[in-house]
Amino acid sequence: MAAAASTPEILTVDLGTDTGPFHGGASGTLYGLYGDGVPSRNAVEGMYVRTVSTKAQDGTQHPGADALEILRPFVEAGGKDVYVYMTDIYRGFPYEWPGDTGAERLADFTARVRRQVEQVLTFGAFKSHVVYVPFNEPEGNMFGTGEWSYDQVSWRTNPAHYFAAWRDLYRLIKELDPGARIAGPNTCLLYDEIRGFLEFANAEDVLPDVITWHELSSPDEIRTSVTKYRALERELGIGPLPVNLNEYAHNYHLSVPGQMIQWIAAIEESKVDADMAYWNIDGNLNDSVVEANKGNGQWWLFNAYGQFTGNTVRVTAPHPNVQYTLQGVAALDRAKRQARLLLGGAGGSADVVFEHVDPEVFGTTVHARLLEIPWTGQVGVSAQPLRLADHELPVADGKVTLRLTGLEAMSAYQVILSPGGTGAVALPPSVGWRRSYQAEDAAYIGDGHSLNGPEGSPSDVDKFAGSTGYHVGGLRTGSDGVLVFSVDVPRDGTYDVSVFANSYNLADAVREQGPTNVFLRVDGGHPQELRLPLGYKWAVWGHTDTQVELTAGAHTITLAAQDHDLGVTRGDAVIDRLDLALRDDQVAAPALYDAEFAALGGGARVDYGQRGASGPGAVVLPRGGTATFWVHAADDGEAAVTVDRIGPGEGELTINGENVGMVGGENEGMVDGGDMGIVERSSVPLFLMAGVNKITVTGTSDQLVLDRLQVGASRGLLPTSTHPAEEGTTIGTARVTGAYTFATGGKAVEGIGAGPANTLTLTVETERAGRHALTIRYSNGEQAPATHYNPDPVCRHADIAVNGAAPQRALFPTTFHFNNFHDLTVPVTLDQGANTLTFTADELPDHDGHSMNQFGQRSAYAPVIDTVTVTRLA
Repeated sequence: MAAAASTPEILTVDLGTDTGPFHGGASGTLYGLYGDGVPSRNAVEGMYVRTVSTKAQDGTQHPGADALEILRPFVEAGGKDVYVYMTDIYRGFPYEWPGDTGAERLADFTARVRRQVEQVLTFGAFKSHVVYVPFNEPEGNMFGTGEWSYDQVSWRTNPAHYFAAWRDLYRLIKELDPGARIAGPNTCLLYDEIRGFLEFANAEDVLPDVITWHELSSPDEIRTSVTKYRALERELGIGPLPVNLNEYAHNYHLSVPGQMIQWIAAIEESKVDADMAYWNIDGNLNDSVVEANKGNGQWWLFNAYGQFTGNTVRVTAPHPNVQYTLQGVAALDRAKRQARLLLGGAGGSADVVFEHVDPEVFGTTVHARLLEIPWTGQVGVSAQPLRLADHELPVADGKVTLRLTGLEAMSAYQVILSPGGTGAVALPPSVGWRRSYQAEDAAYIGDGHSLNGPEGSPSDVDKFAGSTGYHVGGLRTGSDGVLVFSVDVPRDGTYDVSVFANSYNLADAVREQGPTNVFLRVDGGHPQELRLPLGYKWAVWGHTDTQVELTAGAHTITLAAQDHDLGVTRGDAVIDRLDLALRDDQVAAPALYDAEFAALGGGARVDYGQRGASGPGAVVLPRGGTATFWVHAADDGEAAVTVDRIGPGEGELTINGENVGMVGGENEGMVDGGDMGIVERSSVPLFLMAGVNKITVTGTSDQLVLDRLQVGASRGLLPTSTHPAEEGTTIGTARVTGAYTFATGGKAVEGIGAGPANTLTLTVETERAGRHALTIRYSNGEQAPATHYNPDPVCRHADIAVNGAAPQRALFPTTFHFNNFHDLTVPVTLDQGANTLTFTADELPDHDGHSMNQFGQRSAYAPVIDTVTVTRLA
């Protein structure tokens, strides 16, 4: 990090002041799950999502996110509660409940509530995870002043009708489901009138089991409102009741780690649950997940937060409870002998001061690992957090001070403190030199230039965040524009280039082709064609990545709408910034995941006295003990995975729930580690999915000492074959088409679905029977008509039958255009030799099995299929 000129601020972590067990409540989501697989179970579990608020089953408010379709997969991925917005059975907002009078409308809603509860009762043990939310924002909706309200009189003025409706529906739900939990009042804010609601509910014995309201304000209001509510409980002699702030944060905050850490700190300090607000598309965990299984920076922030253990401790920020300043949250696990701190929200420099560092926990020297979780855009994939530094620091008078410089305001940072002084070799930074260049600072040559902005800011939180709030347009169909970045690099080498850009998928010029293509050159040579990312609105940022060779010194990197060798731009793009990073030897080395920082279970413990450990410690796994690593892969395909262990213990390795082999045993090889004595499993080729992978080592001997996991590049050892869809057999409406120019070879298969008569069948050969990955390259641009600000893309599904057996269903998220292709991997079991893969689809009925959605929210078709790649899992 570069030195900062300003005086560093001071953030103090008092390890001696316990503020209660770690809660983890900030990781909730509103409409964040579309269905089983979107997002993937890896993405849900690895983000440690605790609660989800979603629509009633078969609701017509938005496509997907049906409560009973996400219930089981969410719970199986570690989720706690599904809050059912019962009012979202209706379309529109305000809700369009039928009837000419308030009484008629309420009667219709009452019948629908009864049906919803009866459906939940069929779900056995899973129903205990359901929380019913009878009303949503009643003061501005069903019991407000608008056209669709009960009688155009706000309940805040005259609460009689609302209170009666609450009482009657509460009693109906409890009569049908005596064990039900009911949440409310679910208002936009913690209004003063909630006192009257609580007084009425207490008197009528219809108090909510969970108190809910929305905090679409600021992080500083979280602490204020929760404190105010707890005081009200004490005054009224009720509770304390669980609280869920089931809508929080704005567009400007979501996806930005440095912004979201401020909300997380306030929510965790208040020990409540909270669900991120739903402003955009459902099924991506509120702008945390890209496609189905890839995390952006916000995902990795919540992954780090969810791995806190032990008790939280007091953190004193330089400007306590002030938004857009440096804030933090920390926890101490005495058994694990680790403290973890997440901080962010301001640029510049800061001193992090750990106080009351207990020598019985940490000794006289601590090991401090510093990681950065950068902003990568709303739809921009992020690799695992960047390792910035390893420090061995003395404990002086119970204090340890860590100087941080060059902080980026949009990033969050993690510090992991553990015992030091064990001879651990400090690891170098995981990335070398890097720099960002803003598009508005670049020169523009030619026509069509536009400087756009400002976008999101503290004074305009409804808009999206970007690097500076400004971006540049002009690279579009018919333009001759050239955006010229002047860069200066420190030495010769290969540099990673990330172009942060966006094309709005429904813009006129973008509808025609899909991804906007532009042309990159270095110093006028070495031309490359880039396809820039699509988004659901303007100024929704992702990044397109490539590599360039640069010599030390000054260069120009241009993005152009025309190239005399490669062609012309089609579409319309805006550019936010260009990032350069030196791809040195360290970047090309295997990614390292230390076991002592993994998620542990089953009696696993950290041992800081193991001779030869690569980091400050190692993990001792008893029989059945587990260490789980959340591992990033850039692409679907083979990776070289190595498990380092100390001594002769044995274990089992699973990847994404698939058992792929043993750790230890006869296949082990001894690494020449000198006195270190590290026994290392020979590098094993294993299939990883693009994005998030859950890798777990489980002890199968009395003691397995686990040092670390290494994940390196493919060596091309797993049998792999790619099968173009156009080479398969199509029947019915399924047909080969050349309409999609970005399909491989310009051809793909469309029209699969609307019944089993319209299918695609491929024949694939495998060398051995067993588990394989089907990596399906597909596109899905279907979008349903929306009633308000949320775009409503529709997930398509395919039923995939292997060798005529019962099909398994895969859900395919939007690609924002039918000419924009993504990959989705589905594990299957194949026989040795020839196998048939048959793809079908049909529109799925409602929960009753026969009624159908009337608003185009359930597709009858599978996605357009380009290719299917078959790879053995291990």
